Amino acid sequence: MTKDHISSAFDTDLAVIQAQIMKMGGLVEDAIRLGMQSLETRDEELAQQVRAADAAIDELEETINEAAARIIALRAPTAIDLRLILCVIKISGNLERIGDYAKNMAKRTEVLSQVSPIGDSIGTLRRMTRAVQVMLKDALDAYIQHDPALAADVIARDVDVDQMYNALFRELLTFMMEDPRNITACLHLHFIAKNTERMGDHVTAIAEQVVYLATGKQPDENRPKADSTSSTTGV
Repeated sequence: MTKDHISSAFDTDLAVIQAQIMKMGGLVEDAIRLGMQSLETRDEELAQQVRAADAAIDELEETINEAAARIIALRAPTAIDLRLILCVIKISGNLERIGDYAKNMAKRTEVLSQVSPIGDSIGTLRRMTRAVQVMLKDALDAYIQHDPALAADVIARDVDVDQMYNALFRELLTFMMEDPRNITACLHLHFIAKNTERMGDHVTAIAEQVVYLATGKQPDENRPKADSTSSTTGV
């Protein structure tokens, strides 16, 4: 088998796996958007659809990992190409976790649809999930374009998500202290907020992989982090 043939086969395999990553990313973006929509509109049927759709995300991760392992075994990629394949595996893992968090958001719809709204918590969650959704789109664009500057911008934006989470956390604490009847709803809302904040962390991890892929260097590990509640909530 000639080198040109091997290279052509690798390029074909790579194109397939790239398409699968983008498909997976699109499904995850939909899960975030629809999970929040189900919560905001109290649509339990839509929430169930989000939960059911998570199986397709999980299946894609498995397919991508199997394809990546096959490429490594059959194509013997060079160091640079191997770095790309390993990044694909890590990105698919982060996408799967984001999908899980979106599914968890949808799971709370049934409970929260039975209680009165708590302040503007839903509005804050909408802004948080929208920010994460846009970050994810940009991180995937940065991956396809091998654009470390766009990836670095995504990493920087995670602070905004953290700050929205911190503000909502304090607001929910206030509502719980003012009226114990708010505790159940506030705990569910906090769970969703924390999961959304973690979505941002996983999007950031994808962007960090893009920086590494494009430059060969890991981004600064001491990136800004504005979540001030991790040591106290235990969530």
